[in-house]
Amino acid sequence: MTTAPVCVLGLGLIGGSVLQAAVRGGRIAWGYNRSADAIAGSAEAGYDTDTDLTAVLTRAAEAGALIVIAVPMPAVDAILAAIAEHAPNNALTDVVSVKAEVAAAVSRWGLSSRYVGGHPMAGTDQSGWSAADPELFRDAVWVVGVDDGVDPQVWREVASLALDCGSVVVPVESGEHDRAVARISHLPHLLAETLALVGASGSPLALSLAAGSFRDGTRVASTAPALVRAMCEANSVALTDALDEALDVLTRAREELATDGSTRTLVTAGHRARTLYEEHQRFDITGIEPGDDQWREKFGSAGRKGGVIRQIRSASPG
Repeated sequence: MTTAPVCVLGLGLIGGSVLQAAVRGGRIAWGYNRSADAIAGSAEAGYDTDTDLTAVLTRAAEAGALIVIAVPMPAVDAILAAIAEHAPNNALTDVVSVKAEVAAAVSRWGLSSRYVGGHPMAGTDQSGWSAADPELFRDAVWVVGVDDGVDPQVWREVASLALDCGSVVVPVESGEHDRAVARISHLPHLLAETLALVGASGSPLALSLAAGSFRDGTRVASTAPALVRAMCEANSVALTDALDEALDVLTRAREELATDGSTRTLVTAGHRARTLYEEHQRFDITGIEPGDDQWREKFGSAGRKGGVIRQIRSASPG
């Protein structure tokens, strides 16, 4: 399969890493960022970056590039407006941490027929171009959406980019994705903020004694608040459900501690759950190709069970 050029809109940690990883993977790639100061040094480092969105999208339209939206959710609508005006026929994906809300925005701008959602499950507590790393996605999971109506050829292009960036692909439907990441990504951010707040609200001695468990448990609390708010608030329904469940678990643990002086139930169940995570095994999804009969359903079922895609076969001619 001929690999399309890549146009990345938004060059923070994730978008900048996509641009760098795509170039390292042999792709022709260029990117846009609103602020020149935020990408200072990118051109000197050999990357093709610009602050002129119209010019970048015009180039993408002429080259038939795969466009990657890599801005926070509050900025997605403005980016889609520009795409609808300057490159409405290009294949389109994103790396935003929620999928259903992005898909709805894409639909409002009439771009759904060329859109396949994406979300690399990778990141750090740092942000911006200076934190970007072409190795960020190495062996990471990259979600590629299998919602109703996705075009199999666009799906191939998006999955191919993820593989070229070093990831494995997990095919997931948008709603399922959002419910899952509420539990394993967005809720941990809120819990980290809570741990940091409780630790800091004690005496100075508490912070003086803080070591590995506090450091690791609060690591993502150092993420820029605006970024945390953007991802959590865009997934408010699923995150509220996960937060309710966490509060219920903690309430029962408090009751057991206050009544019996014991933490046995929570600690035992939590240790077992962590073991399940450590023992989780991926398996390779094979024998399914985009465009096959019920390919989306088959991919989605395999992804739900822990399957990953490590290669995409070239499409048959014609």
